[in-house]
Amino acid sequence: MAQKQWYKGAVIYQVYPRSFQDSNNDGIGDLKGIINRIDYIKSLGVDAIWISPFFKSPMRDFGYDISDYRDIDPLFGNLDDFDELIAQAHQRDIKIIIDQVLSHTSDQHQWFIDSREDLTNDKADWYVWADAKEDGTAPNNWLSIFGGGAWQWEPRRGQYYLHNFFTEQPDLNFHNPDVRKAVLDNVEFWLKKGVDGFRLDAINFCYHDAQLRDNPAKPKEKRQGRGFSEDNPYAFQYHYYNNTQPENIEFMRDIRTLLNKYPGTVSLGEISSEDSLATMAEYTQGGDKLHMGYSFELLTDDYSSEYIRNTVTTLEQHMTEGWPCWAFSNHDVERVASRWSETGEVNPAQCKMLTALLASLRGSVCMYQGEELGLGEASVAFEDLQDPYGITFWPNFKGRDGCRTPMPWENLDSSHANAHNAGFSEVKPWLPVDQQHKLQAVAEQENDSNSILNAYREFMAWRKNQPVLLEGDIEFLQTEEPILAFYRTRNDEKMLCVFNLSASQAKLTINASVENEHNDLYHHNAKLDNETLTVEPFGCYYAHCS
Repeated sequence: MAQKQWYKGAVIYQVYPRSFQDSNNDGIGDLKGIINRIDYIKSLGVDAIWISPFFKSPMRDFGYDISDYRDIDPLFGNLDDFDELIAQAHQRDIKIIIDQVLSHTSDQHQWFIDSREDLTNDKADWYVWADAKEDGTAPNNWLSIFGGGAWQWEPRRGQYYLHNFFTEQPDLNFHNPDVRKAVLDNVEFWLKKGVDGFRLDAINFCYHDAQLRDNPAKPKEKRQGRGFSEDNPYAFQYHYYNNTQPENIEFMRDIRTLLNKYPGTVSLGEISSEDSLATMAEYTQGGDKLHMGYSFELLTDDYSSEYIRNTVTTLEQHMTEGWPCWAFSNHDVERVASRWSETGEVNPAQCKMLTALLASLRGSVCMYQGEELGLGEASVAFEDLQDPYGITFWPNFKGRDGCRTPMPWENLDSSHANAHNAGFSEVKPWLPVDQQHKLQAVAEQENDSNSILNAYREFMAWRKNQPVLLEGDIEFLQTEEPILAFYRTRNDEKMLCVFNLSASQAKLTINASVENEHNDLYHHNAKLDNETLTVEPFGCYYAHCS
């Protein structure tokens, strides 16, 4: 049983492979690059690596448009490289979690090439096809996340097909049992290869409303799309019918049944629905669906103790059985060091505090590559943009390239041939290395005892020996801004965790009986005098209480 529960409280390090390390000097990161840096990842004290898609793909959406689920795109290497990566990770007691993009494929997948030919082929019902309305317009008002309508006309069939994302990402028809079986067979291919789990991309998008009912309009004051441009009409609707359908629950059970055949493997579902917290709870309860849920609720611009407290508390009220997974950054949103900065500039003290805060919440943790360095959002000129999402919405929204620029490894004084690209590649990278990031390179921070990187390592090493932080319950204190405080409890153990979210000193009255303050922890920078706790700017406080 202990082996099956490894994910509880785990720190999962997200690697965006094309930006991690280039091993063959084509300007794009690859699987061998991850292998070459595996000891660095081990030094971070993480439990697992989540690798974003590396499957065969035309790269319209940089791997989230898959044309072959069982092969690796030559940009990233081959299946032998992947086998070696699993072996190297497992030798270091690191789990491997890979993305699975199940709701849609690339339009270059053989399934879709067959399906679009006519109405009678073996794959004719494998995608979401619908006739035009009498006036030739799309079947309903559903919209694509990336702008415009979610239906594309296909002249070969004389029908529209659904794409919740880019036009080149047609949605599979999960109402067809043959589709579900084929999808699960692809998932099992990687289980047989030895992966330890899956991050399930947009997993609540698998099913659509079979009646194709219109989505209702959303009032302007409620159009706050998580991660969406304010100019994106996707936020203008309640997405009641194009995702998060009741039938999806049974598919979650199918996934869990498959994973149960491979003890110790886990599922982490990415969920973005009209009520993501409720959906996370629904998809993880009962022990027969997903192991963990992952949402966008802390990937927003909202930064206050009230917002974080209310978000986590709301999930706790819904999720009475499941297990949450929290993140402050990923490959789709502005980096948290910039997004939650009060000045727009990276503040090292705030970065250290945010690491501690994220890793102190109840649940598992997803840390995005470079977060341990305190990297801010990179500045990418229009002529360097690669993301079609950003190109479409420029200049109001520059897309996702700013959080996807290459990892900085070497400092500017390094003798490495690729030092001018911060150790990422000897040739021009697919995205430019940010100049500020070069100053925050791994080599710059390694030997600085006060660096964000070394503070990260120290905290994660300390956390591993705190069972109350790994699996304990959470109870928030009602505090005024900018203080966020909560208890973590496990059996008879109780730990007080306090965080100052601002650049100014803050005070809190402590009524608990403190038994042991963790003064030896770098992140502990507060002083308790009688019942008054003074927390330094972006400070933290940890203490065991009776």
